[in-house]
Amino acid sequence: MAMNREDLADFLRRSRERLGPRDVGLVEGPRRRTPGLRREEVSQLAGMSADYLMRLEQGRSPQPSTQMLAALARALRLNVDERDHLYLLAGQRPPEGARAGDYLGPAMLYILDRLEGVPVQVLSDLGDLLAQNDMALALFGCVCDVAHEDRNIVVRWFTEPDVRRQFAAEEREEQARQLVADLRAAVARRGNDEASRTLVTRLRAASPEFAALWDRHEVAVRRSHPYRLDHPDLGRIEFDCEVLATPAADQRLRVFTPPPGQTDALDLLRTLGPQHQCDAAAGQ
Repeated sequence: MAMNREDLADFLRRSRERLGPRDVGLVEGPRRRTPGLRREEVSQLAGMSADYLMRLEQGRSPQPSTQMLAALARALRLNVDERDHLYLLAGQRPPEGARAGDYLGPAMLYILDRLEGVPVQVLSDLGDLLAQNDMALALFGCVCDVAHEDRNIVVRWFTEPDVRRQFAAEEREEQARQLVADLRAAVARRGNDEASRTLVTRLRAASPEFAALWDRHEVAVRRSHPYRLDHPDLGRIEFDCEVLATPAADQRLRVFTPPPGQTDALDLLRTLGPQHQCDAAAGQ
């Protein structure tokens, strides 16, 4: 696995700048000219020389060992997703490695068929919509007329205004951040392969908003989150989304359930049916 020196240097600098002395148990001290921790403080916490950390942040160092990466992850207070991202950028396999793929196997199809009472989607790790059941079709609409290469939730979010209009206005900014941070994690797990590079290049060219969020170098795998949707026929409806990943983390099963005690949305979706959404899309 190749080391990505440029992105590793950027991620280390930004991670250091996001921390303050109080975050790591240090005294604030005199007024600081630059944000975040000093290199000397991080190197002390990680048990390495400040010169070595400087070379890492300048993209001039040899490949760091897994022990050194573990020390940096602890010093920078990285969460699990950020730690794995650090390992991958350094060309090392994370403690829990992963590999990506797009084939929709029979087991996943079996689960999709059995979960007919709630909206369910299957996505690739890069956000390609691989399959969805009738309830998800009634909830999110028909993508049958969308070109295969455009059936990607990140592409659609940043290039099709109608898609984000389905989400509550107060949550759209956070939704965009989460989509980009999750894609960051997936790209790193894939080792920045050709499919990843092609997708990111396309998105950067198509959306200045995406490019700005991508440059923030935030990383976070989406596992569960609420959805507040403004459905064209049902009005405001709410769901909790639970994301279940395959062992290789190459596909995600997204299951949408109503908050406890609120089953009206499911009943309305069953009444509406998937064909209504397809007919509506065809009439636009």
